Amino acid sequence: MPPTKVVLNLPETFVSSIRIRPGDLSDYIQKTLAVEMYREGVLSLGKAAELANVANKWEMMALLNDRKVAMPYTSDDAEEDLKTLEGVLKQ
Repeated sequence: MPPTKVVLNLPETFVSSIRIRPGDLSDYIQKTLAVEMYREGVLSLGKAAELANVANKWEMMALLNDRKVAMPYTSDDAEEDLKTLEGVLKQ
């Protein structure tokens, strides 16, 4: 499915007042939207990773960590991750 394009009108002063190069602005806004929608509970980790255009959930988790977003991680999550890791290491 092709991506949906959104046009965003920003004040001229916005671009000149931030420390992001104009060529990087679209990617920055997309990642910020993904982070905030995850923080609000609107998107799952996987969907946020898809929106942020990162390779996998681990990169999304790193992005969330960089942006100081707390992630719920339970002991059940740790057990599931350990089982997955053990399965991968046995191959």
